[in-house]
Amino acid sequence: MSVLRPLITCAGLIGLWWLVQAGLQLPPYILPSPASVAVAVWENRALLAGATLTTLTETLLGLLIGTVLGAAAALVMAFSAALRRWLLPVLLLSQAVPVFALAPLLVLWLGFGIASKVAVAVLVIFFPVMSATFDGLRQVPADWLDLAHTMNATRWRILLRIRLPAALPSAASGLRVAAALAPIGAVIGEWVGASSGLGYVMLNANARVRTDLMFAALLVLSVMTVGVWWAVDTTLRRWVVWAPK
Repeated sequence: MSVLRPLITCAGLIGLWWLVQAGLQLPPYILPSPASVAVAVWENRALLAGATLTTLTETLLGLLIGTVLGAAAALVMAFSAALRRWLLPVLLLSQAVPVFALAPLLVLWLGFGIASKVAVAVLVIFFPVMSATFDGLRQVPADWLDLAHTMNATRWRILLRIRLPAALPSAASGLRVAAALAPIGAVIGEWVGASSGLGYVMLNANARVRTDLMFAALLVLSVMTVGVWWAVDTTLRRWVVWAPK
């Protein structure tokens, strides 16, 4: 039933798509039919496969680096109140600047290669991971900490043995959000400047009014995003077994 439910949902969405396209008699350059998009996927399978590999690489690298940096920032702020007072306003200010505004600068500084796309993905997912991990570290039950203090546990031992395990369920929630957002950052970077990737394919298809190919790239991107999220969720369920289901 767990496999049948998403299949029914996908079939319902495709049916609704077909009804809208056929009922309103929209031209293909406005909304292509599901059949024409499927044909575009098959005819451009080599192009889409290469673009998917590029975007997936950017996504995974951004997810890895953003998770490490976000968790490190959360640990620093939780461990030192003085550093937290200096670091937190800077991190909040960084979120006030839209990623679309920073992406052209990153492409200018880092070039049209993979580095600028990874940097945009890191910017997108850094704050959710940092915020969720920091909240988890702050919400450790006070009774656990009091018991550790009465047993003369050091700050590092309390951090490693109590605070980190207690914060992992919250950090896992932030990581799940990051897994869904990481492809968005990679595609934004490809839109600004790239020579490959699903974002580049969509931008190029839009310029040539190849709406079917643009929808095909969007469909592949959606499948890739769901696959990344499922892999992260499955891994976290096995590693953080004490988290609420």
